[in-house]
Amino acid sequence: MADLPTLSPVTGFRPALLTDHYELTMLGAALKDGTADRHCVFEVFARRLPPGRRYGVVAGTGRLIELLRDFRFEESELEFLQRNRVVDDRTAEWLSQYRFTGDIEGYAEGELFFPGSPILTVSGTFAETVVLETLVLSVLNYDCAVAAAAARMVTAARGRALIEMGSRRAHEEAAVAAARAAYLAGFASTSNLAAGARYGIPTAGTAAHAFTLVHDDEPSAFASQVEAYGTETTLLVDTFDISQGIRNAIAAAGRNLRAIRIDSGDLAVLAQQSRELLDSLGATETKILVSGDLDEYAIAALAAEPVDMYGAGTAVVTGSGAPTAGLIYKLVEVDGRPVVKRSERKATVGGRKVAVRRHKPTGTATEEVVVAQGTPEPRPHDRALQRPYVVGGEPVQLPSLEESREHLRQCLISIPWEGLKLSAGDPAIPVTIVGPDEKV
Repeated sequence: MADLPTLSPVTGFRPALLTDHYELTMLGAALKDGTADRHCVFEVFARRLPPGRRYGVVAGTGRLIELLRDFRFEESELEFLQRNRVVDDRTAEWLSQYRFTGDIEGYAEGELFFPGSPILTVSGTFAETVVLETLVLSVLNYDCAVAAAAARMVTAARGRALIEMGSRRAHEEAAVAAARAAYLAGFASTSNLAAGARYGIPTAGTAAHAFTLVHDDEPSAFASQVEAYGTETTLLVDTFDISQGIRNAIAAAGRNLRAIRIDSGDLAVLAQQSRELLDSLGATETKILVSGDLDEYAIAALAAEPVDMYGAGTAVVTGSGAPTAGLIYKLVEVDGRPVVKRSERKATVGGRKVAVRRHKPTGTATEEVVVAQGTPEPRPHDRALQRPYVVGGEPVQLPSLEESREHLRQCLISIPWEGLKLSAGDPAIPVTIVGPDEKV
Protein backbone atom coordinates (compact mmCIF):
# COMPACT_ATOMS: atom_id res chain seq x y z
CA MET A 1 0.00 0.00 0.00
CA ALA A 2 1.31 3.45 -0.86
CA ASP A 3 2.29 5.70 1.99
CA LEU A 4 -0.18 8.47 2.74
CA PRO A 5 1.06 12.08 2.71
CA THR A 6 2.60 13.71 5.74
CA LEU A 7 -0.09 14.52 8.28
CA SER A 8 -1.14 18.10 8.82
CA PRO A 9 0.65 19.63 11.83
CA VAL A 10 -2.48 21.64 12.63
CA THR A 11 -5.29 19.10 12.38
CA GLY A 12 -3.31 15.90 12.86
CA PHE A 13 -4.58 14.37 9.60
CA ARG A 14 -5.35 15.24 5.99
CA PRO A 15 -9.12 15.54 5.44
CA ALA A 16 -9.53 14.76 1.70
CA LEU A 17 -10.33 11.08 2.28
CA LEU A 18 -12.69 11.82 5.17
CA THR A 19 -15.26 11.52 2.42
CA ASP A 20 -17.95 8.97 1.57
CA HIS A 21 -17.38 6.93 -1.59
CA TYR A 22 -20.61 8.14 -3.15
CA GLU A 23 -19.43 11.77 -3.23
CA LEU A 24 -16.80 10.76 -5.79
CA THR A 25 -19.27 8.52 -7.64
CA MET A 26 -21.47 11.57 -8.18
CA LEU A 27 -18.47 13.68 -9.10
CA GLY A 28 -17.26 11.25 -11.75
CA ALA A 29 -20.67 10.97 -13.37
CA ALA A 30 -21.21 14.76 -13.29
CA LEU A 31 -17.85 15.38 -14.95
CA LYS A 32 -18.84 12.98 -17.70
CA ASP A 33 -22.36 14.30 -18.33
CA GLY A 34 -21.57 18.02 -18.07
CA THR A 35 -23.47 18.87 -14.87
CA ALA A 36 -20.30 19.30 -12.81
CA ASP A 37 -20.05 23.01 -13.63
CA ARG A 38 -23.62 23.94 -12.77
CA HIS A 39 -23.77 26.57 -10.04
CA CYS A 40 -25.34 25.03 -6.94
CA VAL A 41 -26.33 26.01 -3.43
CA PHE A 42 -26.28 23.46 -0.62
CA GLU A 43 -27.69 24.22 2.83
CA VAL A 44 -27.09 22.56 6.18
CA PHE A 45 -30.05 22.35 8.53
CA ALA A 46 -31.86 20.05 10.94
CA ARG A 47 -35.40 18.86 10.30
CA ARG A 48 -35.90 18.43 14.04
CA LEU A 49 -34.03 18.76 17.32
CA PRO A 50 -33.00 15.69 19.32
CA PRO A 51 -35.71 14.48 21.72
CA GLY A 52 -36.01 16.69 24.78
CA ARG A 53 -34.02 19.58 23.30
CA ARG A 54 -35.40 23.08 22.86
CA TYR A 55 -32.48 24.57 20.94
CA GLY A 56 -29.34 23.61 19.08
CA VAL A 57 -25.96 25.35 19.28
CA VAL A 58 -23.81 26.05 16.23
CA ALA A 59 -20.27 24.80 16.84
CA GLY A 60 -17.43 23.50 14.71
CA THR A 61 -17.60 26.03 11.88
CA GLY A 62 -14.16 27.35 12.74
CA ARG A 63 -12.78 23.81 12.71
CA LEU A 64 -14.45 23.16 9.37
CA ILE A 65 -12.87 26.20 7.73
CA GLU A 66 -9.50 25.12 9.12
CA LEU A 67 -9.95 21.66 7.60
CA LEU A 68 -11.05 23.13 4.27
CA ARG A 69 -7.61 24.71 3.89
CA ASP A 70 -6.09 21.21 3.89
CA PHE A 71 -8.75 19.59 1.68
CA ARG A 72 -6.40 18.45 -1.09
CA PHE A 73 -5.97 15.19 -3.00
CA GLU A 74 -2.28 14.31 -3.09
CA GLU A 75 -0.57 11.71 -5.29
CA SER A 76 -0.78 8.85 -2.80
CA GLU A 77 -4.47 9.49 -2.15
CA LEU A 78 -5.26 9.59 -5.84
CA GLU A 79 -3.29 6.38 -6.36
CA PHE A 80 -5.42 4.72 -3.66
CA LEU A 81 -8.63 5.93 -5.29
CA GLN A 82 -7.63 4.73 -8.74
CA ARG A 83 -6.23 1.41 -7.56
CA ASN A 84 -9.53 0.67 -5.84
CA ARG A 85 -11.55 1.87 -8.85
CA VAL A 86 -13.25 4.63 -6.90
CA VAL A 87 -12.43 7.18 -9.63
CA ASP A 88 -11.40 7.06 -13.27
CA ASP A 89 -8.48 8.93 -14.81
CA ARG A 90 -10.54 11.99 -15.68
CA THR A 91 -11.91 12.32 -12.14
CA ALA A 92 -8.45 11.76 -10.64
CA GLU A 93 -7.04 14.54 -12.80
CA TRP A 94 -9.83 16.88 -11.67
CA LEU A 95 -9.25 16.00 -8.02
CA SER A 96 -5.51 16.62 -8.35
CA GLN A 97 -6.31 20.27 -9.03
CA TYR A 98 -9.08 20.59 -6.43
CA ARG A 99 -9.34 23.90 -4.65
CA PHE A 100 -12.63 25.18 -3.29
CA THR A 101 -13.35 28.47 -5.09
CA GLY A 102 -16.92 29.05 -3.94
CA ASP A 103 -18.57 30.83 -1.03
CA ILE A 104 -19.59 29.68 2.42
CA GLU A 105 -21.78 31.65 4.78
CA GLY A 106 -23.67 30.66 7.88
CA TYR A 107 -24.71 31.27 11.44
CA ALA A 108 -21.99 32.41 13.80
CA GLU A 109 -20.42 29.87 16.11
CA GLY A 110 -22.31 30.09 19.37
CA GLU A 111 -25.57 30.97 17.62
CA LEU A 112 -28.70 29.03 18.54
CA PHE A 113 -30.54 27.12 15.85
CA PHE A 114 -33.91 25.43 15.49
CA PRO A 115 -35.61 23.08 13.00
CA GLY A 116 -35.20 24.56 9.53
CA SER A 117 -32.47 27.08 10.43
CA PRO A 118 -30.03 27.30 7.45
CA ILE A 119 -26.93 27.21 9.63
CA LEU A 120 -24.49 26.84 6.71
CA THR A 121 -24.79 27.70 3.01
CA VAL A 122 -22.21 26.37 0.54
CA SER A 123 -22.29 27.67 -3.03
CA GLY A 124 -20.13 26.94 -6.07
CA THR A 125 -20.05 24.43 -8.87
CA PHE A 126 -21.76 21.09 -8.24
CA ALA A 127 -18.41 19.35 -8.43
CA GLU A 128 -16.61 21.45 -5.83
CA THR A 129 -19.54 21.59 -3.40
CA VAL A 130 -20.75 18.00 -3.49
CA VAL A 131 -17.39 16.56 -2.38
CA LEU A 132 -17.56 18.60 0.85
CA GLU A 133 -20.78 17.04 2.14
CA THR A 134 -19.29 14.36 4.37
CA LEU A 135 -16.65 16.62 5.87
CA VAL A 136 -19.18 19.38 6.59
CA LEU A 137 -21.64 17.04 8.26
CA SER A 138 -19.12 15.00 10.25
CA VAL A 139 -17.69 18.16 11.81
CA LEU A 140 -20.91 20.05 12.44
CA ASN A 141 -23.05 17.11 13.55
CA TYR A 142 -20.61 16.20 16.31
CA ASP A 143 -19.54 19.64 17.46
CA CYS A 144 -23.10 21.00 17.51
CA ALA A 145 -24.29 17.98 19.50
CA VAL A 146 -21.56 18.39 22.11
CA ALA A 147 -22.08 22.15 22.36
CA ALA A 148 -25.84 21.80 22.90
CA ALA A 149 -25.34 19.22 25.66
CA ALA A 150 -22.62 21.30 27.27
CA ALA A 151 -24.76 24.46 27.14
CA ARG A 152 -27.53 22.63 28.99
CA MET A 153 -25.01 21.60 31.64
CA VAL A 154 -23.81 25.19 31.98
CA THR A 155 -27.40 26.33 32.50
CA ALA A 156 -27.96 23.60 35.09
CA ALA A 157 -24.76 24.57 36.93
CA ARG A 158 -26.14 28.05 37.65
CA GLY A 159 -22.85 29.88 37.47
CA ARG A 160 -20.68 27.20 39.06
CA ALA A 161 -17.59 26.22 37.10
CA LEU A 162 -17.46 23.11 34.92
CA ILE A 163 -14.39 21.17 33.84
CA GLU A 164 -14.58 19.05 30.66
CA MET A 165 -13.05 15.63 31.44
CA GLY A 166 -14.18 13.40 28.58
CA SER A 167 -10.96 12.63 26.70
CA ARG A 168 -10.78 9.01 27.84
CA ARG A 169 -14.30 8.35 26.61
CA ALA A 170 -13.85 9.46 23.00
CA HIS A 171 -11.72 9.06 19.88
CA GLU A 172 -8.55 11.08 20.33
CA GLU A 173 -9.48 13.74 17.75
CA ALA A 174 -13.11 13.80 18.86
CA ALA A 175 -11.86 14.51 22.37
CA VAL A 176 -10.15 17.69 21.16
CA ALA A 177 -13.23 18.77 19.21
CA ALA A 178 -15.44 18.08 22.23
CA ALA A 179 -13.22 20.14 24.50
CA ARG A 180 -13.44 23.07 22.07
CA ALA A 181 -17.24 22.77 21.79
CA ALA A 182 -17.68 22.50 25.57
CA TYR A 183 -15.51 25.58 26.16
CA LEU A 184 -17.54 27.49 23.56
CA ALA A 185 -20.65 26.44 25.51
CA GLY A 186 -19.33 27.94 28.75
CA PHE A 187 -17.18 25.29 30.44
CA ALA A 188 -14.34 26.89 32.38
CA SER A 189 -11.58 24.48 31.36
CA THR A 190 -10.70 21.10 29.90
CA SER A 191 -8.46 18.24 30.94
CA ASN A 192 -7.33 17.80 27.31
CA LEU A 193 -3.87 19.24 26.74
CA ALA A 194 -4.10 19.11 22.94
CA ALA A 195 -7.19 21.32 23.10
CA GLY A 196 -5.28 23.69 25.35
CA ALA A 197 -2.35 23.86 22.94
CA ARG A 198 -4.43 24.08 19.76
CA TYR A 199 -7.18 26.46 20.87
CA GLY A 200 -5.86 28.23 23.95
CA ILE A 201 -8.44 26.67 26.26
CA PRO A 202 -7.50 26.71 29.98
CA THR A 203 -6.56 23.23 31.17
CA ALA A 204 -7.08 21.72 34.59
CA GLY A 205 -6.46 18.40 36.31
CA THR A 206 -6.44 16.81 39.72
CA ALA A 207 -5.23 13.24 40.31
CA ALA A 208 -6.62 9.74 39.88
CA HIS A 209 -7.12 7.03 42.47
CA ALA A 210 -4.02 5.35 41.05
CA PHE A 211 -1.85 8.13 42.50
CA THR A 212 -3.18 7.44 45.97
CA LEU A 213 -2.86 3.67 45.57
CA VAL A 214 0.74 3.79 44.36
CA HIS A 215 1.73 5.26 47.74
CA ASP A 216 1.88 3.30 50.96
CA ASP A 217 -1.03 5.24 52.40
CA GLU A 218 -3.31 8.18 51.70
CA PRO A 219 -1.46 10.73 53.89
CA SER A 220 1.75 10.01 51.95
CA ALA A 221 -0.01 10.54 48.63
CA PHE A 222 -1.53 13.83 49.73
CA ALA A 223 1.74 15.04 51.21
CA SER A 224 3.49 14.29 47.93
CA GLN A 225 0.92 16.17 45.85
CA VAL A 226 0.98 19.19 48.16
CA GLU A 227 4.78 19.25 48.18
CA ALA A 228 4.79 19.28 44.37
CA TYR A 229 1.95 21.73 43.74
CA GLY A 230 1.30 23.59 46.98
CA THR A 231 -2.07 24.23 48.52
CA GLU A 232 -3.53 25.43 45.19
CA THR A 233 -4.16 21.82 44.25
CA THR A 234 -7.21 19.55 44.44
CA LEU A 235 -7.04 16.35 46.48
CA LEU A 236 -9.14 13.31 45.58
CA VAL A 237 -10.59 12.17 48.90
CA ASP A 238 -12.80 9.16 48.11
CA THR A 239 -10.27 6.37 47.46
CA PHE A 240 -11.03 4.81 50.85
CA ASP A 241 -13.15 6.59 53.46
CA ILE A 242 -14.21 10.11 52.46
CA SER A 243 -14.38 11.54 55.97
CA GLN A 244 -10.92 10.30 56.81
CA GLY A 245 -9.75 11.38 53.38
CA ILE A 246 -10.85 14.94 54.10
CA ARG A 247 -9.07 14.90 57.44
CA ASN A 248 -5.93 13.60 55.76
CA ALA A 249 -6.20 16.28 53.07
CA ILE A 250 -6.44 19.13 55.55
CA ALA A 251 -3.66 17.63 57.66
CA ALA A 252 -1.42 17.58 54.57
CA ALA A 253 -2.34 20.96 53.07
CA GLY A 254 -3.76 22.97 55.94
CA ARG A 255 -6.87 25.10 56.02
CA ASN A 256 -5.92 26.87 52.78
CA LEU A 257 -6.32 23.80 50.57
CA ARG A 258 -7.91 24.94 47.32
CA ALA A 259 -10.31 22.04 46.78
CA ILE A 260 -11.26 18.44 47.37
CA ARG A 261 -12.74 16.17 44.74
CA ILE A 262 -15.46 13.53 45.20
CA ASP A 263 -15.86 11.07 42.33
CA SER A 264 -18.33 8.45 43.59
CA GLY A 265 -21.28 7.75 45.86
CA ASP A 266 -24.37 9.78 46.62
CA LEU A 267 -22.94 13.14 45.68
CA ALA A 268 -25.73 15.18 47.28
CA VAL A 269 -25.30 13.57 50.68
CA LEU A 270 -21.51 13.47 50.45
CA ALA A 271 -21.29 17.13 49.45
CA GLN A 272 -23.32 18.16 52.51
CA GLN A 273 -21.29 15.99 54.87
CA SER A 274 -18.01 17.12 53.31
CA ARG A 275 -18.91 20.79 53.64
CA GLU A 276 -19.78 20.34 57.30
CA LEU A 277 -16.54 18.47 57.98
CA LEU A 278 -14.39 20.97 56.09
CA ASP A 279 -15.96 23.85 58.01
CA SER A 280 -15.42 22.06 61.33
CA LEU A 281 -11.75 21.67 60.44
CA GLY A 282 -11.47 25.39 59.69
CA ALA A 283 -11.19 24.88 55.91
CA THR A 284 -14.13 27.15 55.19
CA GLU A 285 -12.70 28.35 51.87
CA THR A 286 -11.84 24.90 50.52
CA LYS A 287 -14.00 24.17 47.48
CA ILE A 288 -15.82 20.95 46.66
CA LEU A 289 -15.49 19.52 43.16
CA VAL A 290 -17.74 16.60 42.22
CA SER A 291 -17.43 14.30 39.21
CA GLY A 292 -18.55 10.85 38.12
CA ASP A 293 -20.89 10.40 35.12
CA LEU A 294 -22.52 13.80 35.52
CA ASP A 295 -24.98 15.03 32.91
CA GLU A 296 -27.26 18.09 32.93
CA TYR A 297 -29.90 16.31 34.99
CA ALA A 298 -27.44 15.17 37.65
CA ILE A 299 -25.96 18.66 37.79
CA ALA A 300 -29.41 20.22 38.15
CA ALA A 301 -30.21 17.80 40.97
CA LEU A 302 -27.18 19.13 42.87
CA ALA A 303 -28.19 22.77 42.53
CA ALA A 304 -29.13 23.14 46.21
CA GLU A 305 -26.06 21.31 47.50
CA PRO A 306 -22.76 22.90 48.63
CA VAL A 307 -20.96 22.04 45.39
CA ASP A 308 -18.57 24.58 43.92
CA MET A 309 -17.37 22.89 40.72
CA TYR A 310 -18.39 20.03 38.46
CA GLY A 311 -16.33 17.68 36.33
CA ALA A 312 -18.24 16.21 33.39
CA GLY A 313 -16.87 13.72 30.89
CA THR A 314 -18.80 10.93 29.21
CA ALA A 315 -22.04 12.90 28.89
CA VAL A 316 -20.19 15.77 27.23
CA VAL A 317 -18.37 13.81 24.54
CA THR A 318 -21.47 11.74 23.73
CA GLY A 319 -23.80 14.74 23.46
CA SER A 320 -25.58 13.58 26.63
CA GLY A 321 -27.62 11.02 24.78
CA ALA A 322 -27.75 12.89 21.45
CA PRO A 323 -24.34 12.25 19.83
CA THR A 324 -25.38 13.85 16.55
CA ALA A 325 -27.27 17.05 15.85
CA GLY A 326 -29.20 15.43 12.98
CA LEU A 327 -27.95 17.95 10.42
CA ILE A 328 -28.32 17.32 6.68
CA TYR A 329 -26.66 18.82 3.58
CA LYS A 330 -29.25 19.45 0.89
CA LEU A 331 -29.11 20.88 -2.61
CA VAL A 332 -31.63 23.74 -2.73
CA GLU A 333 -30.70 25.71 -5.84
CA VAL A 334 -29.23 24.99 -9.31
CA ASP A 335 -28.25 27.83 -11.65
CA GLY A 336 -30.48 30.21 -9.68
CA ARG A 337 -33.48 27.88 -9.85
CA PRO A 338 -34.90 26.45 -6.61
CA VAL A 339 -34.91 22.67 -6.43
CA VAL A 340 -37.05 20.70 -4.03
CA LYS A 341 -37.01 17.18 -2.67
CA ARG A 342 -40.66 16.17 -2.41
CA SER A 343 -40.51 12.93 -0.42
CA GLU A 344 -43.55 12.75 1.84
CA ARG A 345 -41.49 12.53 5.04
CA LYS A 346 -38.51 14.58 3.88
CA ALA A 347 -39.88 17.51 1.91
CA THR A 348 -37.66 20.60 1.68
CA VAL A 349 -38.15 24.22 0.67
CA GLY A 350 -36.11 25.13 -2.38
CA GLY A 351 -33.97 28.20 -2.91
CA ARG A 352 -31.18 29.91 -0.99
CA LYS A 353 -32.41 31.10 2.40
CA VAL A 354 -31.91 34.34 4.30
CA ALA A 355 -32.61 34.22 8.04
CA VAL A 356 -33.29 36.82 10.72
CA ARG A 357 -34.23 36.52 14.37
CA ARG A 358 -36.89 38.85 15.67
CA HIS A 359 -36.93 40.28 19.19
CA LYS A 360 -39.06 42.29 21.53
CA PRO A 361 -37.78 45.78 22.42
CA THR A 362 -36.53 44.17 25.66
CA GLY A 363 -34.24 41.88 23.65
CA THR A 364 -36.21 38.66 24.11
CA ALA A 365 -36.26 36.57 20.93
CA THR A 366 -39.73 35.87 19.57
CA GLU A 367 -39.32 34.21 16.19
CA GLU A 368 -36.88 33.17 13.50
CA VAL A 369 -37.90 34.04 9.94
CA VAL A 370 -36.30 32.18 7.02
CA VAL A 371 -37.03 33.40 3.49
CA ALA A 372 -36.17 31.50 0.31
CA GLN A 373 -34.95 33.52 -2.69
CA GLY A 374 -35.61 36.83 -1.05
CA THR A 375 -35.10 38.74 2.17
CA PRO A 376 -37.39 39.21 5.17
CA GLU A 377 -39.13 42.55 5.37
CA PRO A 378 -37.07 44.53 7.90
CA ARG A 379 -38.59 45.11 11.31
CA PRO A 380 -37.25 46.85 14.40
CA HIS A 381 -35.02 44.65 16.55
CA ASP A 382 -34.32 42.11 13.78
CA ARG A 383 -30.89 40.49 13.85
CA ALA A 384 -29.39 38.98 10.71
CA LEU A 385 -28.12 35.46 11.41
CA GLN A 386 -25.77 34.71 8.51
CA ARG A 387 -22.21 35.90 8.04
CA PRO A 388 -19.49 35.10 5.46
CA TYR A 389 -16.91 32.41 6.16
CA VAL A 390 -15.36 31.90 2.72
CA VAL A 391 -15.59 34.32 -0.22
CA GLY A 392 -14.32 33.22 -3.61
CA GLY A 393 -12.47 30.34 -2.00
CA GLU A 394 -10.67 32.57 0.51
CA PRO A 395 -11.50 32.31 4.24
CA VAL A 396 -12.39 35.59 5.93
CA GLN A 397 -11.38 36.64 9.41
CA LEU A 398 -13.35 34.63 11.96
CA PRO A 399 -14.39 35.59 15.50
CA SER A 400 -12.18 34.20 18.23
CA LEU A 401 -13.30 31.27 20.36
CA GLU A 402 -13.74 33.70 23.26
CA GLU A 403 -15.99 35.91 21.14
CA SER A 404 -18.07 32.91 20.06
CA ARG A 405 -18.35 31.84 23.69
CA GLU A 406 -19.72 35.27 24.64
CA HIS A 407 -22.06 35.20 21.65
CA LEU A 408 -23.66 32.00 22.91
CA ARG A 409 -23.99 33.42 26.41
CA GLN A 410 -25.90 36.38 25.01
CA CYS A 411 -28.08 34.14 22.83
CA LEU A 412 -29.09 32.04 25.82
CA ILE A 413 -30.03 35.20 27.69
CA SER A 414 -32.22 36.30 24.77
CA ILE A 415 -34.52 33.27 24.50
CA PRO A 416 -37.66 32.98 26.65
CA TRP A 417 -36.92 31.33 30.00
CA GLU A 418 -39.04 28.30 29.05
CA GLY A 419 -36.48 27.54 26.37
CA LEU A 420 -33.84 26.82 29.02
CA LYS A 421 -35.86 24.09 30.71
CA LEU A 422 -34.38 20.60 30.69
CA SER A 423 -37.80 19.01 30.26
CA ALA A 424 -39.13 18.11 26.82
CA GLY A 425 -41.04 20.81 25.02
CA ASP A 426 -41.36 22.86 21.87
CA PRO A 427 -38.35 24.71 20.44
CA ALA A 428 -37.53 27.85 22.40
CA ILE A 429 -38.81 30.03 19.55
CA PRO A 430 -40.77 29.16 16.39
CA VAL A 431 -39.22 29.20 12.92
CA THR A 432 -41.28 30.51 10.01
CA ILE A 433 -39.99 29.34 6.61
CA VAL A 434 -41.30 31.30 3.65
CA GLY A 435 -41.02 29.64 0.22
CA PRO A 436 -39.95 31.35 -3.02
CA ASP A 437 -43.51 32.18 -4.04
CA GLU A 438 -44.78 33.28 -0.63
CA LYS A 439 -44.77 36.63 1.13
CA VAL A 440 -43.44 37.25 4.60
